[in-house]
Amino acid sequence: MDLFQRHAADDAAPLAYRMRPRRLEDYVGQQALVGPGKPLARMAESGVVRSMILWGPPGTGKTTLAEILAEVSGAHLEHLSAVMAGVKEIRAAVDRARDAQVRERPTLLFLDEIHRLNKSQQDALLPHVESGLLTLIGATTENPSFEVNSALLSRARVHVLKSLDEAELVEVMRRALADETRGLGARRIRVDEEVLELLARAAAGDARRALGLLETACDFTLAEGDSERLPREALEDVIGHTASAFDKQGDHYYDLLSAIHKSIRSSRPDAALLYMARFMQGGGDPLDVIRRLAAIASEDVGNADPRALPLTMAAWDAYLRLGDYEGQRAIAHAAIHLAVAPKSNAIDRAWKQAKELAASQPRLEVPTYLRNAPTKLMESLGHGEGYRYAHNEPDGYPAGSAHDCWPEEVPRRPLFQPTDHGQEKRYAQIMAWRTQRDAEADGDA
Repeated sequence: MDLFQRHAADDAAPLAYRMRPRRLEDYVGQQALVGPGKPLARMAESGVVRSMILWGPPGTGKTTLAEILAEVSGAHLEHLSAVMAGVKEIRAAVDRARDAQVRERPTLLFLDEIHRLNKSQQDALLPHVESGLLTLIGATTENPSFEVNSALLSRARVHVLKSLDEAELVEVMRRALADETRGLGARRIRVDEEVLELLARAAAGDARRALGLLETACDFTLAEGDSERLPREALEDVIGHTASAFDKQGDHYYDLLSAIHKSIRSSRPDAALLYMARFMQGGGDPLDVIRRLAAIASEDVGNADPRALPLTMAAWDAYLRLGDYEGQRAIAHAAIHLAVAPKSNAIDRAWKQAKELAASQPRLEVPTYLRNAPTKLMESLGHGEGYRYAHNEPDGYPAGSAHDCWPEEVPRRPLFQPTDHGQEKRYAQIMAWRTQRDAEADGDA
């Protein structure tokens, strides 16, 4: 009995398992890969499968694609999970592949969660992929360029799978409702389009989850003659208890943090709040958000609104004092302030330039008039001589280039250049006034 026959025969299996497509023609979504003339369709037509890594969110059909390609190519399919399989299991799969090779049958190794393979496991796999004994189909929800070593990555083409849209998820569920052999068709369940759309929205692009929600929802159908009806009211008990969580070490976690940051930088408070809510409802740590907000306060707002950083730190403190429920509101308070505030990256640019300049001047010397003179010897060497105490100067400013505090051997270069945004406009005016005072002082000299 082949794999697809087992799927059909196992009536006790979950609906999502039973409804896996058997042919590319039945596959919903990913038309850029499986549509006519596309890469995986060409492999299926030729029966020659090349090593690949399928990168995409859960429920987009990575396992199903591997099974279909193994079926159409007549290959022996080895299915391993990187979480459960060690070097021993990989070597056993290699031995079975050698046995299949004797029978002139190729072997496809489907390696789920390939991003979790450690170096020794990847090293054990590599020579057999290189030799062609194994054709690798890796599946991952994480960016393979960060998680898979370059040697293995260079021998496999990466195909990106996308979350299914709502229309595609509705189509997947309609097929399950109509299929009398593997699906729910024998029950003749009537479901309104609105109900399917709500289930599709709750599934968030995941076909496996959509079918799981549908199967659960169909436990609440109402009998109507010789058929059944799924009422909209039943969805509250199904969707209401379905948490939309994500892996805290995964790309989506950091994508949401990035979206929060970029929305605030773009002065879009509503978008920032939406991404923050999704992040926290998915199990994200609110402290990760407030840390990012503290960085934004200096990096993107800066002195355009000098209140931004202390307000953000106050929100951080409020979260720790109030606890999670009330504290999240304080974080939202800070996020809204940062998003609405005028923006300037002058601090960020100045600091980066200062670090670059300092790195290029390893022998930088402090001018003698700025040096400390705690002993008579240091004083006799001229340390501190010529220093002008600002509070004794007119307007509190020691004017003139002779007291600009810049090291003599370093080419003069302006670092902090305030914008005309918010409070920084006033900073620019003050700095321009001081530049004028310097010019006047130098002219008097």
